[in-house]
Amino acid sequence: MKKEILIGFVVGLIATAFGLILAIQIFGKSDDWGQVINQAINEGFLTKLLSIGALLNLGAFFLFLKKNQDERAKGVLIATLLVFIITMIIKFFN
Repeated sequence: MKKEILIGFVVGLIATAFGLILAIQIFGKSDDWGQVINQAINEGFLTKLLSIGALLNLGAFFLFLKKNQDERAKGVLIATLLVFIITMIIKFFN
């Protein structure tokens, strides 16, 4: 059971990473990811990119629910909550 939650958690983190990369490619003004992230930090829109990146977790969550893999869906939900907490920490302490 814990293994299934861990699998869902990892899938959630990977989906967030791919979503962040996709958001950087779409909304970034450069092809250099490092430059875009530094610009996002300096201009204060890194949290927006993280939030957009986490949208891919919706697909993973509902896919796991459709396949009746509720424990994996819990893992994706935990990963999404972790991204939310990190986003709030960056937003309020930056």
